[in-house]
Amino acid sequence: MTVRKRKTLLTAVALTAGLTLAAVTPALAGTGASHTTRAAAVSTAQGDPRDVTQRVADFYGAYIDAVWDGEDPSAAAGAKALRAFYLSPAAQRHVAAYEAKNHADGILFAQNVPVKWKVAYTGSGAGHATSRVTLTWSDGAGAEVSKIDVLSDLKTRRITDLKPVN
Repeated sequence: MTVRKRKTLLTAVALTAGLTLAAVTPALAGTGASHTTRAAAVSTAQGDPRDVTQRVADFYGAYIDAVWDGEDPSAAAGAKALRAFYLSPAAQRHVAAYEAKNHADGILFAQNVPVKWKVAYTGSGAGHATSRVTLTWSDGAGAEVSKIDVLSDLKTRRITDLKPVN
């Protein structure tokens, strides 16, 4: 493994571990200019790195955290490292092409950042599993929701394709 690949992998793993720890730690009181702070609804979390749907959830959770904290100088590097770690090279090219064409984030299929997300297993076959990512864009009863189908390779556990659901 080259030094660059090892550095990228270590950065992604460290970022994921830190963001996962932050997700299960009760939220600290504080204010932000454009974001509100909430108490954590879940006091514990668990996962399994062998489960591709869990890996999609881990990716989206860490990625949204990195993009949400866009003012942090390390956020862009963290989002890039997460993409390199969780997405296959073909999926990375697909995302880059979408972004160049649509001037929007190719992971979220939007120009802004959702306030909530959830991931559910929807099926598998031919060596791949599909997960449905549901993104919620605001709080309240009339919140806008979008959905993305994420295809993952069962052997490598890497995301191989992302498609918005109409």
